[in-house]
Amino acid sequence: MPHSTKKGDANGNWTDTLAQFLLREAGVEAVRIDPGAGKVAIATLGHVDLARLREKLAAVIEAHRADMTADALHAAQAPAGFSLTTGAGGATLQRDTCLTAPKLWRWRELSWPTEGEAPEAEEAPEWRKLAVLAGACGILAVLAWSLERAALGPAWLAPAIFVLAMLAGGWDALGDVREGLPKGEVDIHFLMLVVAFGASLIGAFGEGALLLFLFSTSSALEDYAMHRTRREIDSLLKAAPKKATRVARDGSHEEVAVGLLEVGDVLLVRPGEQFPVDSVVLSGKTAADESNLTGEARPVEKAVGDEVGGGTLNLWGAVEVRVLRLASQSALQRIISLIRNAQKLRAPSERFTDRFGSGYTYTVLSVSAVAFLVWWLGFRIPPFTHTAEAGYSAFYRAMTLLVVMSPCALVLSIPSAILAAIAWGAKHGILFRGGAAVEKLAEVGVVALDKTGTLTTGELTLAGLESFPPGRERRVLEVAFALESKSHHPIARAIVAHGRREGLAAAAVNDFRSLTGKGVHGEVDDAQALLGRRELMDDGPLKDWIKSVPSPGPEMTEVWILHGDLIGRILLRDQLRAESRGVLEQLRHHRIHTVMLTGDRRHTAEAVARELGVDEVRAGLLPEQKVHAIQELGASGAKVAMVGDGVNDAPSLAAAHVAVAMGARGSDAALEQAEVVLMNDRIENFLAALSLSHRARRVIKQNLVISLGTVVVMAVASLFGLVPLTLGVAAHEGSTVVVCLNSLRLLFAKR
Repeated sequence: MPHSTKKGDANGNWTDTLAQFLLREAGVEAVRIDPGAGKVAIATLGHVDLARLREKLAAVIEAHRADMTADALHAAQAPAGFSLTTGAGGATLQRDTCLTAPKLWRWRELSWPTEGEAPEAEEAPEWRKLAVLAGACGILAVLAWSLERAALGPAWLAPAIFVLAMLAGGWDALGDVREGLPKGEVDIHFLMLVVAFGASLIGAFGEGALLLFLFSTSSALEDYAMHRTRREIDSLLKAAPKKATRVARDGSHEEVAVGLLEVGDVLLVRPGEQFPVDSVVLSGKTAADESNLTGEARPVEKAVGDEVGGGTLNLWGAVEVRVLRLASQSALQRIISLIRNAQKLRAPSERFTDRFGSGYTYTVLSVSAVAFLVWWLGFRIPPFTHTAEAGYSAFYRAMTLLVVMSPCALVLSIPSAILAAIAWGAKHGILFRGGAAVEKLAEVGVVALDKTGTLTTGELTLAGLESFPPGRERRVLEVAFALESKSHHPIARAIVAHGRREGLAAAAVNDFRSLTGKGVHGEVDDAQALLGRRELMDDGPLKDWIKSVPSPGPEMTEVWILHGDLIGRILLRDQLRAESRGVLEQLRHHRIHTVMLTGDRRHTAEAVARELGVDEVRAGLLPEQKVHAIQELGASGAKVAMVGDGVNDAPSLAAAHVAVAMGARGSDAALEQAEVVLMNDRIENFLAALSLSHRARRVIKQNLVISLGTVVVMAVASLFGLVPLTLGVAAHEGSTVVVCLNSLRLLFAKR
């Protein structure tokens, strides 16, 4: 019987979170959830952004999934200003409104979110079930063999136990066949069952049981290898925070679902909690464990003005942070999205094994049937009876040929290695967007690198303050801090961060305007203020005087400040990455040619190149010129990898054989084109990615030699009747196990 409650109090439960969702989303009047049926719907008035609402509702459900049980729905109370109705169809929470308003609502069904459900550990992994069935098959087979050898019990007992053993060993395969056969799909599982059944028909019960024991054992090992690989990936996926503590304007704290956070919200993050989303520290000091983003376990200190990544761990200090990006745009969510996409994308060499599906299965069945007829009718080998003269029967030989030609190991040889490589990379701050990137990176002979944000940090630091005449440097910083508090470009971030460290308070700025490509303008303390490039003064009364002021060195950037009678400039430096020199030395050691592609002035670029040891410099390039440079470098036949981070790098990334993006500061355009992403902008991870690519290619080649070699050698031997079914089974299943274990080695490789 449905019942309704009004204006109850249930602090911190799912009804409060849903109520917050309704209050913040204009046009959404009610939400209906039915966890049992896996349904969710919203009632709307007017136009709404369904994609955005679906994302936010998914965050609410994910945060309270464990609380949304049937008992909890019936026991819940509605927050003030809302009504809650529960019944057989779930629960509906709606705003208090007039009786006629619901008639105008439009109900929209949304998909119930499936991501982040109960972790696999709560349910027995598939490999354990397969291992139990394989164990039962083995025990029963040994028992039957012992009875048969000792001639104990009635004659039918040993064969009956062998049949039970085959049922246990083939149970999982039988389920797959029962599902696929009505659709016309036949695969390796079908082949194994055919062989076991055929062996039983000619009285080879022991060999049929051995086949299914080894097949089920290898299936369990295959599943364990994949489970172990996916567990490495899942440890990242499950790291995403679900809730956050938001600081209200009155200073009170409220717990909200991460998906409901908006840019600009202030959050409290306590020691031991994860930073919910990408944020900037407003107050307090701490250190963050960023290992789930970068693979580096060393704590990173965070103070006022420093950015923190969503999903990283706050180690020891309570801090307040301001949200910079929505949860769906955080560094961790970008990792999750990239990994999910990567697992769906195939490597070029996987196309080689794609053909071993139903078509190959039909081929194996046909070849085995033809071979049986040739042996029987052509060579007069008895069809079902072993003889001293002819050896194995024609049917026995056909079953052996069918087993050894089955491509279990071949099908697994490439995807198992690719998935293991993707998992290793994800755990160490390297994201491959699919198997193609894993393979292609090993082919690279030229590496082109952007300068700013790639070889350098891309984060300017304040290197000097000057006033003309000297003595008013503090005031120069105060005016610049006030103006740049309204901006977000790299120069502004550097000035604002320095100002905060100096304890400055931003003065009010009126009539603020951005002068595209030149600087910013505003009114500070009742006087006009201007901040920008040297060229701003070329046409004014200071055009002659500015020529007497020497330009800074090539490693410096300058911005000028004019405020009433105040004239000054700030010098900023883009820091070289400490690891860049070592990376370039290693690339040279591997005989890989390095090229810097940059839009900076030539003397600036060449100064950086000399310090780092870049082989070739191409400076002053526009985006289209970078693309031409990539094409020119590749015209000689060398495969080119492009490493960049900015919007202007996206075209050249698309033109390269392999596109590599710096993941923390990388623009969305660059990340969209990238096939490899180096998280937290760790340039040294490029070397690790390159090494991983070479290791993965070696493992793939080894797997192909093992799997193809086994098929060819055993098939030829079977055609001459040299292989008993027992040996064929052992070789077939053994090669499958070896291939899986060989791929699994990639998970335990060192950096």
